[in-house]
Amino acid sequence: MKGVPLLLAVLREPQRLAALAPADWDLLLRQATAARLAFTLYLMADEHGLLDAVPARPRAHLAWAAVSGRRHHQAAQFEARQIADALARTGIPLILLKGSAYLMAGLAASRGRLFSDIDILVPRARLDEVEAALMLAGWKVTALDAYDQRYYRDWMHELPPMQHMQRGNTIDVHHAILPLTARVRPDPEKLRTAAVALPGLPGWHALAPADMVLHSATHLFHDGEFDKGLRDLLDIHRLLQHFGAEPGFWEALPARARELELARPLFYALRYSRRLFGTAIPPQVLAAAGQGRPNPVLLRLMDALFERALQPDHESCADRFTACARFVLYVRGNWLRMPPLMLARHLFHKAFISPRSAHAQGR
Repeated sequence: MKGVPLLLAVLREPQRLAALAPADWDLLLRQATAARLAFTLYLMADEHGLLDAVPARPRAHLAWAAVSGRRHHQAAQFEARQIADALARTGIPLILLKGSAYLMAGLAASRGRLFSDIDILVPRARLDEVEAALMLAGWKVTALDAYDQRYYRDWMHELPPMQHMQRGNTIDVHHAILPLTARVRPDPEKLRTAAVALPGLPGWHALAPADMVLHSATHLFHDGEFDKGLRDLLDIHRLLQHFGAEPGFWEALPARARELELARPLFYALRYSRRLFGTAIPPQVLAAAGQGRPNPVLLRLMDALFERALQPDHESCADRFTACARFVLYVRGNWLRMPPLMLARHLFHKAFISPRSAHAQGR
C-alpha cells in the first residue's frame, strides 16, 4: 500500500496546513474534492486559525467550497422542514438518519459534511401512508423499471428514492437499516423506540447515540460502494469523539451492538477509525467489541481491502490493488444484502437487462 494520503494526514494533524507548498495544496484540494471534504477542510482551517496561512488560490477554492457548502446546509434544513410538514398530518414522528440527523442535531459530525439526500426512518406498516403524504407534498418515486420497483418494495429496507418535482431534492424513506433479505436484520422497532427528541424541534427525532454510531458503522461496512468511504469513517470518528464524553456511552455501545446483531460492523468501525484517525477508544470497549472480530485470516484480508477502499477516491491514493479491493468489497456488500440465487439474478439483471431498458426509454 501507498503511504498515508495527504488529506488524511491533514485531517489528523490540521497544523500541517501551515507548512504546505503550492504543489501540496494542489494535491490536497484534489483529494479533498474527490472525498467530498473540501468544505470540511475550510472549516478545519478556520477553526484552527490557519486560513491566513493558506495561499491565495487555495484559499479562494476553499472559500467557494464553504459558500457552496453553507447553501447546501440551508437547502437541507429547508427540505427537512418540508418533510416534517408533509408528515405532520400522519402523526408519525420524524426520525432523521445520517447526514440530515447530524445537521439538525447540531453535531460536530455535520461540520462540512455534504449529503445527496435526506434519510428518514418510519414504521414499515405505515409506508403507504408516508408515501401518500409525501406525494401530496410534491415528491414522486423516481423512474424505475418493474424489477427495480419490486427490488425496493419487496426486498429492501427502503422505498424507491423519492424526488421533489420542483426542487429536485431526494428523500430515502427507510423502514429498517438493512434489507429484508440481509443475513443480519436489526429490529427497527428497537431503534425507533430508543430515538431521542431533537431540542427545539417538536416532533423531530434522531437515533439514540449508540444507535447512531451503529447505523453509521452498518451503512459503511455493509455497503458495497466506498467512493465516500473516508467521509463516512470521519463521521464515525467524530460521533465517537462527541458521544464518548457522555456518561455511560462507552459501556452501552458494545452491549447495544450485541443486542442489534451488529457486533461485526462495530468492530470494523472502531478498528479503522482508530487506525486511520487515531480515535481514542477505551481499552475495555475495544475488548468488549472484540466479540465481532473475524478469524485472523479473514481479518488480514479485510485489513487489506478496507484500508485501501477507505482512502480518498483519487488516483494519488491508489495502488495497483485498490481497484480490485473496491470490486471485492462491492461483491461482498451485495452478498451481505441477499442470498446467493437472488444475488445472481440481481447482478444479471443489472448487467444485461437494466441497461437495455434504460436505453429503450431514452435514459
